[in-house]
Amino acid sequence: MLRHPTIETLQTLKLTGMATALAEQLEMPEVQHLSFEARLGLLVDRELTTQENRRLARRLAKARFRLPAAALEDLDARAPRGLDTGLIASLATGQWIRTHDNVLISGPTGAGKTYLACALGQMACRLGFGAVYHRLSRFLQDLALARGDGRYRTLLRSVAKADLLVLDDFGLAPLTEEARRDLLEILDDRHGRRATVVASQLPVEHWHAAIGEPTLADAILDRLVHNAYKITLKGESMRKRLAKKPEVGHN
Repeated sequence: MLRHPTIETLQTLKLTGMATALAEQLEMPEVQHLSFEARLGLLVDRELTTQENRRLARRLAKARFRLPAAALEDLDARAPRGLDTGLIASLATGQWIRTHDNVLISGPTGAGKTYLACALGQMACRLGFGAVYHRLSRFLQDLALARGDGRYRTLLRSVAKADLLVLDDFGLAPLTEEARRDLLEILDDRHGRRATVVASQLPVEHWHAAIGEPTLADAILDRLVHNAYKITLKGESMRKRLAKKPEVGHN
């Protein structure tokens, strides 16, 4: 008699995981043989999983990764592109985020830099960290607009608070003097406090020249490079390799 009201009450309390699990238990005769404590434990476990999944979904939505489905476990380690699987396994623990270190990814077009950067970001979200993804040139344009409409400090604060910042396409476009100073401010806010991933087509040793102004380049790279893991991807474009694969059922 109390079955449906109980489920409705759980839903009213927004305990949707417990409500779903209770409904399932009522359809499973074998569960009736379990003790009250065991059945309650199953309900609580389901609620915990439901809430964790909900929080993860919110973190992933807020991060706005360019490749939201990217995952470290799906990396193709067989492709000859210089991927250090030992380093990837170490990064997968998230310890570098806890110690506020950086990861610098470089390599040619199509080598998988964006995929790896987004996969590291997704891993961070799964570990409970907050992350945010930006293509650098577009983000610097947003900052320039924000300076004019009063959102500048708010935008900088939101980026500074993220446990992990992913900056993609570093060095793809020349930096203005204003953009250099914005980039320095972003990295200065995060240095020693938060972790950052940077992906670029340029080798790290060319970043100084790409920034353009020696004094600001020194300051930017000092905050970015010296506490960083470096990943250099090599080889043929992954897009080209996938395009060459024969269709299933065809010679």
